[in-house]
Amino acid sequence: MNRLYLVTDRSIARQAGHTLPFVVEEACRAGVRWVQLREKDISTRAFLDIGFELKRITQAYKATLIINDRIDIALAVDADGVHVGQDDMPYELVRSLIGPDKIIGLSINNLAELEATRGAALDYLGIATIFQTGTKQDTSSLLGLEGLRSICQQTNLPTFAIGGINATTIQSIRQTGATGAAVVSAICGHPSPYEATRKLIDLIDKSL
Repeated sequence: MNRLYLVTDRSIARQAGHTLPFVVEEACRAGVRWVQLREKDISTRAFLDIGFELKRITQAYKATLIINDRIDIALAVDADGVHVGQDDMPYELVRSLIGPDKIIGLSINNLAELEATRGAALDYLGIATIFQTGTKQDTSSLLGLEGLRSICQQTNLPTFAIGGINATTIQSIRQTGATGAAVVSAICGHPSPYEATRKLIDLIDKSL
């Protein structure tokens, strides 16, 4: 499983002078093989359009495309899977809708939420929030590295840490036992998404 996971943010990409397809293609070209399309404020038609475009890009690079929250979009574009949060559609229902062969990822914020997933038909966990980040305003329950380590020690599922992860912090993530790291601004907001991705992959590989 590839250890670097890109989570998209159109507004951050736009501020850096990029379109989202450009960022995703540059990241895939540099070695990213997991991409999550996350859109909170966009019409269904616009979401579909960007979903189809990212499907074309990820398919060309043999990368995995995950859709955040929107099961209808994931089905429409034939994405590889869906990522849901604690307040989204229950993952048991998601599984019944997307079938046994698609990927389901779930956000976990603490040990109690982890315990509730025992025996669930999940494929990976997104562990949040590790460090303070501008993409998530509510950081009242920051896990930190020790909180991440504690969760990783109590699950056999692949785990991706997210929240404030960049070239400065990414090596410490692997030292907790996490499978990998999910990044947003560190790629979407970088002047060169390709160079940023190459550096992050190199750093996380060196932390093994």
